[in-house]
Amino acid sequence: MRLQRKRPVDRERYYRGVRMVPYDLVKELAIALGATAILVVVLAAALSSPDVPSDTIQRWAQDDPVDFVTAATNELAGSSTSAQYGPPYNNGSGSVQSWWVLHPQAWAGVHQPVDQPNDFVLAPLQSAVPGDASLRTALATFTGASGDRQSGWLDNYTKALGKASVKSGEVATAEGDYGPVPLLMSRLLGVARSGGLDGLLLTNGNFYQTDYTKPLLFMGDGSHLSGLAQDQKLTGNLWGMMNETGRYPGQSWLWLYTLWYQIAPFNASSNADLLVVLVMVGATTLLLLVPFIPGLRDIPRWIPIHRLIWRRYYAEQAAGRGART
Repeated sequence: MRLQRKRPVDRERYYRGVRMVPYDLVKELAIALGATAILVVVLAAALSSPDVPSDTIQRWAQDDPVDFVTAATNELAGSSTSAQYGPPYNNGSGSVQSWWVLHPQAWAGVHQPVDQPNDFVLAPLQSAVPGDASLRTALATFTGASGDRQSGWLDNYTKALGKASVKSGEVATAEGDYGPVPLLMSRLLGVARSGGLDGLLLTNGNFYQTDYTKPLLFMGDGSHLSGLAQDQKLTGNLWGMMNETGRYPGQSWLWLYTLWYQIAPFNASSNADLLVVLVMVGATTLLLLVPFIPGLRDIPRWIPIHRLIWRRYYAEQAAGRGART
């Protein structure tokens, strides 16, 4: 049997009678992109969350020098919160959490050591020594003194800072036996105001300088950072974990974690972080095991809420079965 070759389609004949309109795909794409860009800009300007600039030690030292000097004095004395924190920063016990036989913080040990007096005060000041003979002398006097002598100077100066004021940009206190501490704090304040302390605390010997542990620990030991959190409604008792700055909502999925911090016994426990983690690990494990736990896995069969939600589907299925019978 001989097959006939298919005749080529006449394009003009094929589309005869079909109404055609000019269409420019590039033009349509350009219009769509332009309209989308305008919509994004307008909505971003009207609805986006605020772009609050990052806080720095430099800003802290400029805005509240008394608080900065007070925190720096506590760091030098080793009496700040972070200096007594415990693992992973040091061997303190001030913020070590545990429950029953679980001591994960102690088990992990000190794996990110921070020496507050040296890292936050003495080392930055030593970097500023070369052109400052007075600072060189003050450092030698302080480091060469006995521990009791250092503690006496620092205790006296800390008490005096409670009534300190700012005069001509410097922190002024009543006369007292402070040794070289006022000069050390004055120079450190100058380094911080210039932005140098931010850079010095970020330097870690690596190519990327992205470890903000030390600056955050230092700032957390003052009242400046906690004051900003209070102003922006970001504290824990205000559900701050799930907020952005201002009145803007943030990570709503964190409500389940934040919830536990608002109720007893978590809101009064010094081990709240560990307890909340344990509760969430237990709840997540229970959720994963639902298909394997007799009784628990049968709840949807006993309380068929899903049939109410999918009632249209089940009605169609029932109607189909009725038609087949």
